[in-house]
Amino acid sequence: MSDTAEPLPSRETWDAPRYEVSPPPSPPCSYEGQQPPPYSAAPELCPPPKVEKTCIYQPATGYESFRDICPEASSDTTPLMASSSFDDKTVRRAFVRKVFSILTLQLLFTFSVVCVFTFSSVIKEAVQTNLGAYISSIVIFIVVAVALSCCKSFSRRHPWNIVALVVVTLSLSYMVGTIASFHDTTAVVITMGATVVISVAIIAFSAQTRYDFTIWYGVLLILVVDVLLFGFFCTFYYSYISEVAYGCLGALLYSLFLMLDCQLMMGMMSHRLDPEEYINAALMIYLDIVLIFLYLLGRR
Repeated sequence: MSDTAEPLPSRETWDAPRYEVSPPPSPPCSYEGQQPPPYSAAPELCPPPKVEKTCIYQPATGYESFRDICPEASSDTTPLMASSSFDDKTVRRAFVRKVFSILTLQLLFTFSVVCVFTFSSVIKEAVQTNLGAYISSIVIFIVVAVALSCCKSFSRRHPWNIVALVVVTLSLSYMVGTIASFHDTTAVVITMGATVVISVAIIAFSAQTRYDFTIWYGVLLILVVDVLLFGFFCTFYYSYISEVAYGCLGALLYSLFLMLDCQLMMGMMSHRLDPEEYINAALMIYLDIVLIFLYLLGRR
């Protein structure tokens, strides 16, 4: 036996009463030393009661918005819809005013050049003998007009679109003035008056009519080809009746184009122009009116 053995218990120890010792009770659960949960906001114990909102639908003959059908619905979307509709009308009206302002300046300048080339005998003789400037104006007009019509990035880039429109107006005014210088002064004045009356009447009619002419654009393009072929054959078989018929058909055709382009600009039909296309809109209506004038004036 080793020296480190435990001593034996004494007799008093064996005779003493024994009590079972229960383990110490565990401490109560506490969250004082723990970290708070990752959510900053404590969940609501009693969520707010949901109030059911009934929407009563009342049929009506006119247009009803969502707010008219369900007046208690959230009003966050209603001002947005109303504002969008109002902004669309405002933008369209500003677009129409801008186009007509540009068009008025173009027509005033063109008809002023026509009057100068027609009434002044010195300028009339100068432009009639200088055909090189006339051919140059044709080339410049075709190049710039095609660039404005085909390149949207160019027609929307300010101020180059304004510069291009000014160049087109100058070149076409010189062309129209040169053509008018070969006609009688009285005939030119009467034709200008007739062109103004026809243009104003067509613009007023296209602004209030409910007939949609924008869907007939392809048909009008086919009629353009037919009228051009008719005029080409009239150069070989000249007669007074054929010339009058050619002028009337051309004026009628471009009157229809004027009505169609006005409806495209005003945006009340199935097809419409973008508000950023004010340069192209002014150019189209300007060309329609000038071509009506030239067809009514006739050929020499």
